[in-house]
Parts: sequence; structure tokens; C-alpha cells
Amino acid sequence: MEPVDGLHFRLARLADGWARNVRLSVQGGRVIGVERDRAPVAGDARHGIALPGLPNLHSHAFQRGMAGLAERRGPSDDSFWTWREIMYRFVDRIGPEALKAMAALAYVEMLETGFTRVGEFHYVHHSPDGRPYDNPAEMATALAAAADETGIGLTLLPVFYAHSGFGGTPPGAGQRRFVCDPDRFARLLEASRAAVATLPDAQVGLAPHSLRAVTPDELALLPAMAAGGPIHIHVAEQVREVEDCLAWSGARPVEWLLDHIEVDARWCLVHATHMRDDEAARMARTGAVAGLCPITEANLGDGLFNAPAYLAAGGRFGIGSDSNVLIDASEELRLLEYGQRLGHRGRNLFPQSEGHSSGHALFDAAVAGGAQALGVSGGLQVGAAADLVSLDDTHPSLAGKAPDTVLDSWIFAAGRTAIDGVWRRGRQVVVGGRHVRRAAVEAAYADVMQALL
Repeated sequence: MEPVDGLHFRLARLADGWARNVRLSVQGGRVIGVERDRAPVAGDARHGIALPGLPNLHSHAFQRGMAGLAERRGPSDDSFWTWREIMYRFVDRIGPEALKAMAALAYVEMLETGFTRVGEFHYVHHSPDGRPYDNPAEMATALAAAADETGIGLTLLPVFYAHSGFGGTPPGAGQRRFVCDPDRFARLLEASRAAVATLPDAQVGLAPHSLRAVTPDELALLPAMAAGGPIHIHVAEQVREVEDCLAWSGARPVEWLLDHIEVDARWCLVHATHMRDDEAARMARTGAVAGLCPITEANLGDGLFNAPAYLAAGGRFGIGSDSNVLIDASEELRLLEYGQRLGHRGRNLFPQSEGHSSGHALFDAAVAGGAQALGVSGGLQVGAAADLVSLDDTHPSLAGKAPDTVLDSWIFAAGRTAIDGVWRRGRQVVVGGRHVRRAAVEAAYADVMQALL
């Protein structure tokens, strides 16, 4: 039997709120004991403030290599669609080794900012000429290797992608590395499960890429193929997508999805940016999670999520880093609130009750919604993975703060500079704010990028 390790914190954010002098007992990567008002014992690691690790529910790891490459104005109005053409050209250059290096750096940066599990929305399946690798999950295997090297928890979401537009439009040349028919996708899914089988507590779900990339008949096949795992889909991210969906079906994307598919708590609707109030309320009632990625949504000019109607209806949400143009968990939360403040010209819009904290409303919902979307248990509680973050309680933005202001001070003031440690399954992978493998991962990434660019 593995030994029991003890972690002691002056203050900890537990499932039911703040507690002082908390001792966590960890064995086999999981929390087996939570003691409050307990003095440390000999051998305990002692730290300041403990938070549960945040789930990152939406990532395209390879796009970390694109950061900074799509910030030049084109000959016409730039948008998501012009950015996508740059992405297609970039993805043609990436093989398994390059993907592993890019993913490893992205995962190091996620861990350093407080993300402890990632939902990898993975659609670069085939070789550059579009033919499947001998191992259909060759690229997924590279992602699993990156997760193993860095220690991050992985929920792999192989993507079904078959068409370039609504109504079954044939895919374009830039999509040749993504496309599958249902039979090929079933083989890919089986191989993907094998690729992550040796990772601790890895999960596998699946992801229809978007309503424009699947036909209704194809979409109807996928829930059963998920075998109970999470199901994610991009939906209503851009105005043009809404317009094209209306032209094809007479309905808006979220409206069409809820009318034709039994969406439930297994689902994560990524972005869902352009919803009317009635769509937002309907989506909330399904128990699905909204996957919000405010840094990427701002970078691409997508628009602002309809938070007031969704939150008023009890909607669940989590956060993701999507294009990985900037990876920072607290910045995603901060920008999520700030975007709503700018759009609605008000303050503290995520709390639903007078006197409640924005930091608490954002953080607690993102932990719960992200864990649900990635198929795991979240929070610092017995039975959950020992995935946690420590904040330096001597940081200037945290010094002297009462417990009920710690999350506000971290998210809106201190940010990533206050993170001094991160544990994944009880193993410390970030020490003094720096990942223990950063130097080696950076070197491999630099070699790959020099070769690619």
C-alpha cells in the first residue's frame, strides 16, 4: 500500500467553503482525509492558501505554436474565418513530434497558472496528406505523451469532422487532416482509448466539431459512441455561423441542437456566444455546461456570451484556453467578468445575490462546471484526485486579506504571480511558480518551432 502524505494549509477552499488550518491526507493520488482546525504533524508539507485545481475544459494544444502569428491585418476585414485560413496553413506542418512539444509547453503553462486537467478537443488526426497513420491515434498518442511528461490530467475528446458547411458540404483541402466517416471515427475512438490507457484517471469522450461539420444523421450516431463519456461541441461561436444555420434550417444553432438532440449533463456547448434569452434559458435547463473561453473569444472577435439570461436560469459553466494564445486561468476568469461589465456597463455581474463575491461566483462555478464537463469529480474533498493549487499568502495582493476576499484578490489583482505550488494527484509539479520540467519542455518546443518556422 502506498504511504499517506500530509499537506497542511493555513487556509483552504473546501467544497463547502473556507476552512482554517486544514490538513489533507493523500494516498494513491487521491484525497483520503480532510481535517479542519488541525495542527501540522511531523513530515507535513506546509503552505499558505489551498485552492482546488481548475479544469480547463477546452484546448486545441497545437495552436500554442500559432500564438502571435495571426495578429496582422489582412486585405479585408479580419475575423474568425480569416484566422482559420492561417490555422489551416500552420497545421499542415505539424507531425506527432511537433504536436507533442507544443502540447507539452501548453500543459506546463496551464499547470503553472492553476489548471490541473485539460479537455483536449483533438481534431488533427491524419498525416499531412490526409491519409490515416498506421496507428489511427498517432497524434492522440503524442498528446498522451505530453500529458504524461507534464503530469496534467487529460480528458481526450477525439473530434468527428466530416463536412465544411451546413447540410453536408464536402470538406475542403485545408480540412483533410481532420475528416472521418463514422466507421473510420469508430476505429479512431477505439485507438484513442488505448492511447491514454496508461495515464492515471484519464477520460475519453468525443466531440462533434460543430453543426456545420456533421450532418443530422451523423450527429445522431455519436452519443452512443461516447459510451457514457463527455460530449463537447462548438456551437454559435460566430455571427456568420448563426446566419448560415438559419439559411440551412430556419433555426439558430443552439435552437436547432436542442430541438433535435437530447442534450443533457454529459454535454458541453463550447462558446454558445450568440444566443437569445430563450435559447440561453433552454440550454440552462438541460444541465449541460457552457464552455467559455474569453481570451480566445476576445482574440477572435467572436462576441460576448449571454451571461445574464443564462445565469438567471441556473446555467452551469466552465472555462477553457481554446487557441492557447495566452494561457492563464485567473485571466480567463477575470476577462469573463470584465467582458460582461463592458457589454452591460455594470459591475459584479456573475454573482446572483446581493453581497456575494464575484471571485467566489466565478471560481466555484468554473471548478464544478469544468469537472462535470470533463467527466471527473472536482474540489478538495475525500475521494477526489489530489489536484490543488497553493497561493503565497505573503503576496502583496493577498497579505492581510480575510478569507472571503482571497479569491477576489487573486483573480482581479494578483493573478498567476501569487501561485507558488501546484499538485497533480498529490505530486507537486509546480514549485515556486515554475513547472519542474519547464526547462526541458521549453528546449524541445524551441527546437520544433525553429524547424517549423
